[in-house]
Amino acid sequence: MAAIDTQRVLDVRHWTDRLFSFRTTRDQGFRFENGQFVMIGLPVDGKPLMRAYSMASANYEDSLEFFSIKVPDGPLTSRLAHIREGDEIMIGRKPTGTLVQDSLTDGRRLYLVSTGTGLAPFASIVKDPVIYERFETIVLVHGCRFVDELAYGEKIVADLMQDEYLGEIARLKMRYYPTVTREPFVNRGRVTELLRSGEIGTELGQPPLCPDTDRVMICGSPAMLADMVGLMEELDFEEGSLARPGQYVIEKAFVER
Repeated sequence: MAAIDTQRVLDVRHWTDRLFSFRTTRDQGFRFENGQFVMIGLPVDGKPLMRAYSMASANYEDSLEFFSIKVPDGPLTSRLAHIREGDEIMIGRKPTGTLVQDSLTDGRRLYLVSTGTGLAPFASIVKDPVIYERFETIVLVHGCRFVDELAYGEKIVADLMQDEYLGEIARLKMRYYPTVTREPFVNRGRVTELLRSGEIGTELGQPPLCPDTDRVMICGSPAMLADMVGLMEELDFEEGSLARPGQYVIEKAFVER
């Protein structure tokens, strides 16, 4: 238990019947890099039940924010879905993860490709001033099944564009591309297919994906990750890590239960 802190829930917001976000207090000694995840959980039968969750808050914020799916029979999410302001939650002390800038070599454009709650680490990354210094363009792609599932991402982007410090540079450099698969919307289709066809680039006025100029971070369902890795390999992108930075990175720790 020494590696786990107990924090207090500050607020909870339910975006749909399947998605919610919540903020907690933050230990002053807790440090992380934007894009990382940490183990969080609740005590169940006297033992901590923990799962990996990406921080959706930036590393300079006073509180921690998380974005979660609700799975009715999920061991953890079925319980997390009922937390309220004032409740206590367990948070690990050792953040980790591959979605950090040091895992990528320099480039001109940074693509942040997500589905569902895989948006969470990118909600943190788009609030990082360093990415706007390092890349000419940041493209945030978020795929969901239904339009209402885009609400959390839309608020993150809207708040960022009006941010006192980052708003001006974000409006200049960031491009947001939401898409859905199961109902009519201005953008329709799976993110992998839209990237492969070049439709996203065309819509946003960007050239086709190229390993010479583009860097890609990927977070989403296992099926999406597999398809995106296939696309990256087709286009000759090299996977990166902290030990050996490359042209794309994926996050394998994805909460589905």
